[in-house]
Amino acid sequence: MTTNLITVVGENIIDLVPDHGDDAPYHARAGGSPANIAVSVAKLGSQAALAARVSRDVFGARIRSRLAGAGVEARYLVDAAEPSSLAVVTFDAERRASYDFWLNGTADWQWRDRDLPNPLDDDVAALHIGSLAAYLSPGAEVIEKVIAREGYRGRVTLSFDPNIRPTIIAAADGSLDAARARTERLVRLVDVVKVSDEDLGWLYPDSPAEDAAAEWAEIGPALVVLTRGAEGATAIGRAATVTVPAPRVDVADTIGAGDSFAGALLHALGVRGLLGPGGADRIAGLDAATLTEVIRTAATAAALTCTRVGAEPPTAAELDAALKEFG
Repeated sequence: MTTNLITVVGENIIDLVPDHGDDAPYHARAGGSPANIAVSVAKLGSQAALAARVSRDVFGARIRSRLAGAGVEARYLVDAAEPSSLAVVTFDAERRASYDFWLNGTADWQWRDRDLPNPLDDDVAALHIGSLAAYLSPGAEVIEKVIAREGYRGRVTLSFDPNIRPTIIAAADGSLDAARARTERLVRLVDVVKVSDEDLGWLYPDSPAEDAAAEWAEIGPALVVLTRGAEGATAIGRAATVTVPAPRVDVADTIGAGDSFAGALLHALGVRGLLGPGGADRIAGLDAATLTEVIRTAATAAALTCTRVGAEPPTAAELDAALKEFG
């Protein structure tokens, strides 16, 4: 069996996104960082699956339709009785998004051990986790056990994007110190980390993001990628460190940009045969030229997403055209 499936574990969120203007109506758009990442991977042409608990409510039907339309496999979707999670989106003057979440008693966090396969199917090459599902109990503990188990098996490449939501995660873990400890445990368990400067600024307010990312690169991962929005990204590997600028685009909003980056990063590693058994060693050995190509692909996908309203990652054709356009 070919090992090429990229599986993402985590939440779907219904984003209530306003039109322009104070009195504008809201539009419900299916999102959620892990779901966005799975959609990004699939739209770029790699095989993707999402492991998620999806509500039976009307929003759950919209979530399933979105995933199916993008080509995301449904084998790990769990039918859930609880309602869908919601987020009300607001924008600042530069169309950067912030979120107020409605999460109590919703479907996404109620993982049980039997809801996730043990072991993963043989065709899974990578397992990605992150965002709220990696922090909110009781599901977060189940996900951490899966990561530890699959790390011990050594058959899949493990990936993590904290995608910190400070108020939610601090409340879940009880303190910044506890949230930092949980994050660092996960970093030690995985092979690839994508993290934003905002995430690191919250976790380590007294340290420059570059220093914190470099320290993470010393405690386990084969690759740590630090993103800085419009300022580009720095990738810290064991054989090379590179910094890649972000393409300049007209920004509609930033919803899902980091998720598109993470999805394109996994796709770019996958098409180069860097995922699956032994993937961590292959990723660790990336030279500067190849690492630059990988990060440029991810940064361009994120930039394209910023040109659209909502979390709408590019297709393979759109990304290829943009890579040629931006040189």
